[in-house]
Amino acid sequence: MVCMDLSREGLGGEAVRAADLIAFYVPMHTATRLAVALLAAVREMNAGAHICFYGLYAPVNEEYLRRLGVGTILGGEFEEGLASLARRLGRNGALSEQTEQTEPVISLARLKFRVPDRAGLVGLEKYARLVVPDGTERTVGYTEASRGCKHFCRHCPIVPVYRGAFRIVERGLVIEDIRRQVGAGARHITFGDPDFFNGVGHAMPIVEELHREFPSLTYDVTIKVEHLLKHSDCLGKLRETGCLFITSAVESVDDAVLGKLEKRHTRADFLRAVGLVREAGLAMQATFVPFTPWTTLAGYGELLGLLRDNGLVENVAPIQLAIRLLIPAGSLLMELEEIRGAVGEFDEAGLVYPWRNADARVEELCERVQGIVHAGEKAKWARGWIFERVEEAAYAAADGSGAERVVRGALPVLAARAAIPYLNEPWYC
Repeated sequence: MVCMDLSREGLGGEAVRAADLIAFYVPMHTATRLAVALLAAVREMNAGAHICFYGLYAPVNEEYLRRLGVGTILGGEFEEGLASLARRLGRNGALSEQTEQTEPVISLARLKFRVPDRAGLVGLEKYARLVVPDGTERTVGYTEASRGCKHFCRHCPIVPVYRGAFRIVERGLVIEDIRRQVGAGARHITFGDPDFFNGVGHAMPIVEELHREFPSLTYDVTIKVEHLLKHSDCLGKLRETGCLFITSAVESVDDAVLGKLEKRHTRADFLRAVGLVREAGLAMQATFVPFTPWTTLAGYGELLGLLRDNGLVENVAPIQLAIRLLIPAGSLLMELEEIRGAVGEFDEAGLVYPWRNADARVEELCERVQGIVHAGEKAKWARGWIFERVEEAAYAAADGSGAERVVRGALPVLAARAAIPYLNEPWYC
């Protein structure tokens, strides 16, 4: 078996030509589009290989992928299906007539996992690094203590596949996975669980054991605002065991929009969670979906004002000021009549339902902000400086004129030391 991470290395022609089975992992929208774009090249190298797509975005795009020649689609707890597929092809051959999929397209089986074998991947040093306020960087590893999610946020790609199911990964296996990554050079671990506190009784013993074995190792987790409030008594223990920051999908500061997204928190809840996280000595990395069919110029300005007034500018990666709502196949957003009436026909190549805000000025602002963020990150501008440029654009859009620069405390043009710890490749779908 050959494993390639195409986000870090080129498509290996020799391995592709020799394969009977080629499986693409598609956990995100962007990954799916990139994989689809590679299909023609893969087919040219090896017309006889059986193609499989597995991950969150495979089952929801099943019809489209089948038409592209993908033979097997696997979602949810896919490992058992992958093993079954490999065995089936081993018996029958990739070109056999008996290659019709027998594995479930979506499996929510409770699997007994093995420790991940990462030997075939490029070194950890080739991936995202942790930037810390003392000016140093740390090599980052990745693991998951759980998969799926108990919640039904309408915009989340996990929901159409897991439908509220939540699966844990055995504690000893998680620790061993981290142990091996530490041996490979990791000094910080990102827990990729959709929500680390979905199973707080499972999660906390893991970080406590981790800290006992590796007291200098740091980590970060993702936790819903709702769970930060419900389990606030655990925040101090997170800090004590090496947690540096918590990512939380806030999405909006407009209570009406939060209701439509079924986020189960309010603007006030978010601000209370920020206070609790700070009191525990942790940083919050808030993520947002600021551009939606419901976004107004005033509402966008209100988001920026809240971030500035509450000292959260450094806590938000610039890309989070530019994210546009993604409505993929299977999205629960399509349950809303107002969304069904606002979107166009499903764009298979784009893997989304296209939409435009009714206010053309909001659409123009979105494009402007995306341009600012792209230029700023490419030039390595400081977060605060990018934020001010976005403020200027929002102010000008609302004012309808070429407003002068908003100055509320000068910030450096070039990136200085990190104000809070963060990964130098911020996550987004």
